[in-house]
Amino acid sequence: MPQPPVFFADRADMKRDLILLSGAEGRHAAAARRLRPGERADVGDGAGLVAECVVVAVHPGRGLELAVRARQELPRPEPVVTVVQAIPKGDRGELAVAEMTEVGVDRIMPWAAARCVPVWRAERGARSLARWRVTAREAAKQSRRAWIPEVTELVSTADVAQVITKAACAIVLEPDAAQSLAHLSPPDSGDLVLIVGPEGGLTDEENAAFCTAGAMPCRLGPTVLRTSTAGTVAAAVLLSRSGRW
Repeated sequence: MPQPPVFFADRADMKRDLILLSGAEGRHAAAARRLRPGERADVGDGAGLVAECVVVAVHPGRGLELAVRARQELPRPEPVVTVVQAIPKGDRGELAVAEMTEVGVDRIMPWAAARCVPVWRAERGARSLARWRVTAREAAKQSRRAWIPEVTELVSTADVAQVITKAACAIVLEPDAAQSLAHLSPPDSGDLVLIVGPEGGLTDEENAAFCTAGAMPCRLGPTVLRTSTAGTVAAAVLLSRSGRW
């Protein structure tokens, strides 16, 4: 039997016995998903609270009314996986965000690496960041996640170095590194930080800053992945070895 679809609502609305799923979320549920009275649907707040619901009424053009049958509060998974993602070209950034969300990444940090081709400035940067956040939200629904990954503001190399100093384990993906990520034993708690460089690779200054802050260079395998896929594959390796999968 297929699992019920997942939608998101405000936590305050989820405290009620009847939830009115309105706006774009409600219109999508009624029109695109074509849910009808008596059918199941789950509603979450994106921060761990999930309500198991059944549709009681459909309001054309406005959304759905759902009756809450049960609620559960799911803790944030441990360890927390953060991917520092150098900004890829074109729509590959949204592809990377969607795939990382689907595998279970908890935090995505867009990074303005020295060799990134795109430059996020002013309105362009705001629009790009908004697209990444919308992509994370939609991918969280598709993959039935109780927690929507946090997509932070754009970070600099100095910001990344600060994140490394506070991490339980920090890894810089390097194709020529001696250490294999597959042989790493990650800690059971705290922040696991993965740093994914741009297509042109990291500069010597970036490498030095990250290693000084405490990051460990690791390779993924015998092939070189694009920046938009490396984070997803590396996160999957860590999640499988951390016990979260």
